[in-house]
Amino acid sequence: MSVPPVAPPAEPDPSLRDRLTSIQSLLALSMVMTDSGDEQRILQLATTTVPSLGHSRLLGAYLPVGGWLVSGGSLADAEVRADIEAQFVVLTSAGGSVAVLGESWAWAFPLRSLGGHFGFLLVGADAPATGSEQFLLRMLAQQTGIALANARLHARERAVSAELRASNAALADTIAALERSTEIHHRLTDVAVAGEGAEGIARVLHELTGHPVAIEDQHGSLRAWAGPGQPDGLATTSPDDLLRQVPQGPRATRVGGRLVAAARVGQDVLGLLILLDPDRTAGGQDLAALEHGATVLAKELARQLSLSESEQRLARDLVNDLLVGGDIEHAVARAQTLGYDLNRPGRIVVAESPGRTVDEDVLFSAVRQSALELTVGTLLVPRGRAVVLLADADRPWEELRVAVRRKLAGGRCRIGVGGRATRPADFPRSHREAQLALKMQQGAGGSDRVTMFDQLGVYRLLAEVPEAASIDRFVREGLGALLDYDAEKRTDLVATLTEYLGHGGNYDATAKALAVHRSTLKYRLQRIREISGHDLTDPETLFNLQLATRARQTLLALTSSDS
Repeated sequence: MSVPPVAPPAEPDPSLRDRLTSIQSLLALSMVMTDSGDEQRILQLATTTVPSLGHSRLLGAYLPVGGWLVSGGSLADAEVRADIEAQFVVLTSAGGSVAVLGESWAWAFPLRSLGGHFGFLLVGADAPATGSEQFLLRMLAQQTGIALANARLHARERAVSAELRASNAALADTIAALERSTEIHHRLTDVAVAGEGAEGIARVLHELTGHPVAIEDQHGSLRAWAGPGQPDGLATTSPDDLLRQVPQGPRATRVGGRLVAAARVGQDVLGLLILLDPDRTAGGQDLAALEHGATVLAKELARQLSLSESEQRLARDLVNDLLVGGDIEHAVARAQTLGYDLNRPGRIVVAESPGRTVDEDVLFSAVRQSALELTVGTLLVPRGRAVVLLADADRPWEELRVAVRRKLAGGRCRIGVGGRATRPADFPRSHREAQLALKMQQGAGGSDRVTMFDQLGVYRLLAEVPEAASIDRFVREGLGALLDYDAEKRTDLVATLTEYLGHGGNYDATAKALAVHRSTLKYRLQRIREISGHDLTDPETLFNLQLATRARQTLLALTSSDS
């Protein structure tokens, strides 16, 4: 039995082979698209692939969320795109034929992914595509849709990741700011609780910010400093101008090269907290520290003010009682409760600003601060236009006068210093002596200075005469005729005689002191001889007359201080 011959295998269909090749290419393309996270790159790959699948070309891709990603030719016209978009509305998710201006045939292939349909891939050609070509185009659209969906998913993941990083960074900044704020609060609170005062607040703020810190009172005086380069003052802006620029509350503001926050109690400014920042490098945390410091400073200054006012009131009452010679035993006990030892030797110092150009409170503050700086005493009281200080230490008193003048911005100041008081009962006497020293200075004229009772010489003896009437009789015996003549004729022969005797009979020095011509002085001295009958060449007479003129000055001072 013969076996029929085996027929040779049939040749593969070329069209099928081409289709398989195209499918393999699409699968490879889909992998490249999926790896790309750039939507424009994905569509660019689809654009270059469409012509290889037949005779079609990619006109564009439309995504309802995002619009047209690729457009060219007639799709560059907005009206054409709007017409196509209207046709998309009636198409199903399967796509379909679309009329496009200038195209013989156009088809919308759906862009699909696991998430569903989210747009169309629009293809055009001069003739309708074959079924095989449409199959490949549909596969390309599907792969493009999957790649676009994947790119958007990755984009969302990157956005979420970036948002998380930003949120974490913001949270870290918030935590750091909170920790910094907590540190600022704890440091400043510890300073306040420890009672370190303005100096402690300035020191902590300098440590927290790294900037020099100053604290001024409401008058512009430097109360505390922390940092390098401490100045004598910060008078680049007057206190009033600076206060006008500082906002309400503890909020800080920039004034030139400084950040300034006011320490307020209600509407009253008790002090200024200043952070020096000429290079403008201070940040938000530095500003927060300054503002928090201003709040703590306000509480501290209010506490100090309350204590100071109470202590000053008690101290004033104590000094007033001592000056009038009140209950000494009770005064000593009260002084001990305030921390003062009245059994220590001391003396009374009286300061005044002649001319009534300085307010009493300003003078009191100037004397008080100066006395504290020079450590000469802390018990003082205003008395009329003067300030009375109970000094418990001796200093060159001119230093005190200069310090007071400096705080009065150059205002006038003169000082009288009483004798030493070895026991509390001596303070009234020392007070009278300080007043007398001032009156003698006033009567002598000349520039403001310090006059010490202990250096008054014969005036001390005259002032201590128990009966002022005996001094008056002595003055009348020597100067009575001249005093009556001056009163009647309104002349000043007694003043001329006083200057003449005070200058030891020197004509030129006396004429200069009286601001008169030498011949005028000679005429006045001749009239003095004629009216008084005194021989101005007799040493005994000159001695008695000089003593009488000084007794008169003493009497005038005693009478004035008693009034």
